Amino acid sequence: MLDLLADPNAWISLATITLLEIVLGIDNVIFISIVSSRLPPERQPLARRLGLMVALGVRILLLLAITWIIGLTQPVFSLFGLDISWRDLILIVGGLFLLAKAVTEIHAMVEGEVHETGPRQSASFAGVIAQIVALDVVFSLDSVLTAVGMAQHVEVMIAAVVIAMVVMLVAAEPLSAFVNRHATVKMLALAFLLLIGVTLVADGAHFHIPRGYLYFAVVFAVLVEAMNMLVRRRAARRRAAKAAD
Repeated sequence: MLDLLADPNAWISLATITLLEIVLGIDNVIFISIVSSRLPPERQPLARRLGLMVALGVRILLLLAITWIIGLTQPVFSLFGLDISWRDLILIVGGLFLLAKAVTEIHAMVEGEVHETGPRQSASFAGVIAQIVALDVVFSLDSVLTAVGMAQHVEVMIAAVVIAMVVMLVAAEPLSAFVNRHATVKMLALAFLLLIGVTLVADGAHFHIPRGYLYFAVVFAVLVEAMNMLVRRRAARRRAAKAAD
């Protein structure tokens, strides 16, 4: 352990994996924010914290079972000429679940805005946690496989995961409040989850979509929405100034 503290390569690996874990964890935080929004307001922070703590526990357990994780990448059967492993199955099922969840949430938002059917029913706390845990496993598997390929020491990988999770715990509350406060931002976040779902299914089917393209599209959409929010805010200020005259 002391040798790792004196090894500059270990520190570089720690910084790189931590940054990567934070980037890869953004979709997890967004999903937790959207799913927990169905709970009563007073229970949402607990669900978000518990969801992220579960994600941390799952990732540490997976890191400690590296041999088992590597075994998940071995083919178990072939389908239409593709060698399918347990990892591929988990990614495909998780991606389909994410697609279904995002489409359901988008439908609920549109129906609620158009028909004004009243407040949506609150989901059960156990049901929300179950959904969070299910997607945590999928996101954690992808994240852990990336970390295993970038570092040689389990201690470094665990430290990076813990640091990244602390950052996400701090960012979860303000991010959730911002997403739930702006309907257009929430719709954008759901569209992002649709992209992630498609990417997971494609990865499971051995059609790799470079993450750079995905994140570039997301950043571009976020910048456009930020400009739209700025325009709407300035327009509201002008209307308020005219009303005051």
